[in-house]
Formats: sequence, C-alpha cells, structure tokens
Amino acid sequence: MQGPLGSIYRLQNGVRTKRQSSYDRTGGNKDCVPVPAGSTVDIAVIPGAGIVRHIWMTLNAPDKFIRRNAVIRMYWDGETEPSVESPLGDFFGQGWGEEYIFQSLPLAAAPAGGRALNSYFPMPFGDGARITITNESDQDIVSLYYYVDYEEHDSMPDDAGRFHAWWNREVTGVQPAEGETEWSIIAPQSPNKTDAHNYMFADIAGKGHFVGINYYVDSPGPMWYGEGDDMWMIDGECWPGSLHGTGTEDFFNSSWCPNELYAHPYFGYARIPDKLGWMGRTHCYRFFLEDPVYFEKSLRASIEHGHDNALTLDLCTVSYWYQTEPHKTFVTLPPAASRVNMPVIGPVDVHRWRHAWRGAMGNSPTLWGNEK
Repeated sequence: MQGPLGSIYRLQNGVRTKRQSSYDRTGGNKDCVPVPAGSTVDIAVIPGAGIVRHIWMTLNAPDKFIRRNAVIRMYWDGETEPSVESPLGDFFGQGWGEEYIFQSLPLAAAPAGGRALNSYFPMPFGDGARITITNESDQDIVSLYYYVDYEEHDSMPDDAGRFHAWWNREVTGVQPAEGETEWSIIAPQSPNKTDAHNYMFADIAGKGHFVGINYYVDSPGPMWYGEGDDMWMIDGECWPGSLHGTGTEDFFNSSWCPNELYAHPYFGYARIPDKLGWMGRTHCYRFFLEDPVYFEKSLRASIEHGHDNALTLDLCTVSYWYQTEPHKTFVTLPPAASRVNMPVIGPVDVHRWRHAWRGAMGNSPTLWGNEK
C-alpha cells in the first residue's frame, strides 16, 4: 500500500489547478467578503468537471454562536438539493458553536485558537459545483475569508462518487422500563435486539461508501455515556446487521470510558468535559479512510445512547460519505433557533438533585450521598 506521498512524483496530463477565493479584486488588502444576516454567498461556482481538493476559511462575526448559526452547503452537477448541508463549525470539527483546536487527516480547525477551518476531502464533480455559506444569525458576518482550491479535468470517470455530509441532532429519550440508568446501577438492564430506538447518524440510499463521523455528545449527568453499540444495516438487512459494535469508545478506537484529549489522523477526542465524571460536552471523531463501509443500495447506521438506549443525551453528528447520485433528500435542517445548545448543568442543579434525594431518603441530617 502506498502512503499519501506515494505517487506525488507522477506527472499529470489534462489537469489544471485553480482557486476561487475572497481576495480583494481591486488589488488592495481587503481580502474578505461580508455575509449580511439572513443572506447566502457563493464561495465557489465552478463549471465543468473537476475535484475540489482543499477548502480553507475563517470569519469574524459579533455572534459568538456563528459556527452553529452559519450553514455550509455544497451542490454537484447542477443539483437543486445539497449533497452537503451542515452548520459550519460542526462540519469542520467544532461542536456547540465553540472554537477549539481540532486535528485530523481530512479536517482541521487550526490556529489561532481553532479559527482556521480546513477540509482536505476530495470532492469530484462532472458538470459543475457550487459551495455556499448562509448566515442564519440575526447579526452580520463582518468578514469571511476563504480559499476553494480545485482541479479542472476534462471529465470525471463513472466510478467517481460524489461527496456528501449530513448534520443530525436529537435529544434522546429514555426507552427502557427501568428508566435512565447505566451499568445496572438503578435496576437490571434489558437486552436490546433492535436498532429502532438508536440515534441514527446515516440514512442513505444509493451505492457508495461511508468515510467518517464527527460525534458531539452533551451529557446532562455524570454517568458514562458510551455503553451504546454502533449498528450498521447494509442494503436493507435486518438486525443485528453486517457490523455490530461493542461500545461507543470501542467504535471510536479507544477504551475503558476515556476522558482525555487525543488526536490521531483517523480518530480521537478533540474536546472533553471538565466536570464530574462525563458530565458535559465531548467531541469524538473517526474517519474510515483505510476501512470504508461499502454499500450497494442503502445504509442505515446508528448507535445506542447508553446500553438499550437508557440515557438522555444531546447528540449531534456530521457524517461523511461518497455515493452515486441522485441522493436521498436530507431531512429539513432545523432553523437556527432550534439549533441552540441545551442548558449547561451546573453546581446549583446538582445541589437541587441532592436536596430531592435527601427527601427521598428521609432527610436524615447526616446523609452523605452514597447511601442506598
């Protein structure tokens, strides 16, 4: 197997390198464009056949939540429904509208402080490409700087799949009769022999292969959020499917309920909470660059939110794949007002929980907190 530099010495015929960027057309130094509130700007409109090789951008906006309020969309070959649709930060590897460093092989949020957003996913097209940024904030993006680096080709081969990315979100509900629990702490836990109540991160029709996921989980409690198994139903098959996992950390190539930053080119933990246990926000990622998940007709991929879907979590994902067109139309992206974060659980909330627990335990004046 050749590495990423294995064929860089080979000369190419019929390939022309191009760029569309926000440079100042007057020759000055104002190398950016504004994106007024409620407006959409094209950052690339490319005719013919080619491959987008690299996207870089950074932006300046008074809205501190602009990474969730701005949306990136991509259209291939004149399609009217986007093949890529995601809040901007989530797509490039930053959840919850936050700014933080993220590094992987295909995506990165680079210095200063994670404000430079990069993609190296190759994105082929045969008859035109369009990439847009929509500002769904009520405040202007004062300046958007960008590069879209691409190649012009005479044509695209028939086996060139089109790049897709889809953002999804769900505040998961507790499914089992024993209530919200994990590790059988509250009650013995039931088996789960279906994916019906899982959190779904891919629902694809067509032929293609799945290449990655950014997984953003906000846990309102301190319990380990990751006993959930990943489940893959390929080409319409029934449970348990062709690929069935053993736990969330296992799916993300780690082990034993991790809570530490780690960055590998293919997988890692870009953000972890700093509270009690696993309470708060964790960003896991995995890219299937050596081991794509192939499908001929369809793919339904999901993961449990706790074993047997026993936990309430705020889950957001961006999934990345290549497939034939036309693709299945995405579920309508929720409006900006519905993409806000869940409230942060803090010391006052935990104190109220303790007060309710003390009442349930009879209000003994010396209750410590570990009594059963």
